[in-house]
Amino acid sequence: MTAFTGTRHLMRLILRRDRVVLPIWVLLLAVLPASYAGTYAGLYPTAAERAAYLDSTASNPSIVALLGPVFGDSVGALTVQRAGLLVLIAALVSVLTVVRHTRTEEEAGRRELLGATVLGRYAGLTAALLVTYAANVLLGLLIAGGLVAAGLPGAGSLLFGAGLALTGVAFATVGGLAAQLTEGAGGARGIGLGVLGLAFVLRLAGDAGGSGGTGGKAEWLSWLSPLGWAPRGRAFAGERPWVLLLPVLFAAVVALVAYPVSVRRDLGAGVLPPRLGPATAGPGLAGPFGLAWRLHRGQLLGWTVGFGLLGLVLGGAADAAGEAVQGNEQIAEIMARLGGTSALAEAYLGGTLSLTALAAAGYGIQAALRARAEETAGRAEPLLATAVSRTRWLAAHLLFALLGPVVVLAVAGLTTGLAYGLSVGDVGGELPRLLGAGLAQVPAAWVLAGLAALLVGWLPRFSSAAWAVLAGCLLLGQIGAVLKLSQWALDLSPFTHTPQVLGDNWTATPLAALTVIAAALLALALRTFHTRNIPTP
Repeated sequence: MTAFTGTRHLMRLILRRDRVVLPIWVLLLAVLPASYAGTYAGLYPTAAERAAYLDSTASNPSIVALLGPVFGDSVGALTVQRAGLLVLIAALVSVLTVVRHTRTEEEAGRRELLGATVLGRYAGLTAALLVTYAANVLLGLLIAGGLVAAGLPGAGSLLFGAGLALTGVAFATVGGLAAQLTEGAGGARGIGLGVLGLAFVLRLAGDAGGSGGTGGKAEWLSWLSPLGWAPRGRAFAGERPWVLLLPVLFAAVVALVAYPVSVRRDLGAGVLPPRLGPATAGPGLAGPFGLAWRLHRGQLLGWTVGFGLLGLVLGGAADAAGEAVQGNEQIAEIMARLGGTSALAEAYLGGTLSLTALAAAGYGIQAALRARAEETAGRAEPLLATAVSRTRWLAAHLLFALLGPVVVLAVAGLTTGLAYGLSVGDVGGELPRLLGAGLAQVPAAWVLAGLAALLVGWLPRFSSAAWAVLAGCLLLGQIGAVLKLSQWALDLSPFTHTPQVLGDNWTATPLAALTVIAAALLALALRTFHTRNIPTP
């Protein structure tokens, strides 16, 4: 027996458990860069048009802060910048995947049962890392193949795919180290996401200062961020493959710390001591709603701050985006189908708020699924054995699934309106208008939260399928209009039915219909949860 004995069997178990989620996020991220390349090639077919786009929009500090630097006006270079957020998403998913299959397994007690068998001391961490590494490598290969199929050079395509994959590998290793530091999965996720947030802030500060995000005095900050390394490989703009050594070395150093720590601590314990709570509970924990607030408040605060910052970036870039596409009817048509109006700046704002609403729906799904997490962790059953009714307990969690999207979209609308109003000199007019546009996205987010709640109440074993529905809506929103899919296909997403409130003529009927659908889903969720077994494996 060696320290790695059982790794292969644990990998098979992880692949079995993630047989739905893993292919979804890999395929979803893999298809987007090629669609971006096709869009740029169709909308900016000449070098002059791409150069104008680069000067007016792609090099705008707000766009660079959000997406990353751009190193040329070729279709490939613009595609790399447009796919900048995919690097962040791949890093995020990698951290969460590793934490889920390491610290979460320990917290649930399953790793202790497996450890009683023939299992090496490094097997658990190694299996989680190898599966996540393999997923990122597959993602990188699929992205490279898609870009080559879209007509881009092979060298740049492979370099970009490798850069994104290795960024995911680096942050997967960060997740592995974070899982050793705390005794709770929530704390491990917080550490991992904190490192990711710091890397994003460093990349943002380093990129936004110069022309196109490059050459500024603060660019050295981007070199300190693992998120800043992949773009500096300069795919399609004088490739520098040696940059990819940086995430490899980073992952190796973090792994050299994580592995010794993993065997020097007790199973179920962490390196950092847990923070003890008060000896007696406060009056706010006297009921299920107070407990739900305690469980959800941290996530709600984090999402609210993130949406506020996102709104400032998007609002600051709106004026430049409107100027960049003047006279291009193709872009105006696509942006309008994404949720805007005939006015180009308003089309940009409407389209970006629609994408923001998808993220807000993610919070609603997460809040609804927290009830299922409490159930599977064994914390729901003792509470329901008291005078607390099933309806009150589940409703306490669903309250945050409903109010959370309202809060984060209101904040996003306010900050977007503030930034855009400052850029055009009309804060008093734009702030309330964009607040209303943000709140108009709420009913569509409620529908997905209601669907997640229904799965928790009716088919709890398949509750994670709500994320697949969100991924489908994102895919339809990203490439549905570009590919000119049939309207019935676009109508499968509730976000397609959100009215264009930034225009002059719109009706509240779709909002009312979406609200009724969400209410029906929530009522069914409460009803089905009331009649099923607790807990349901």
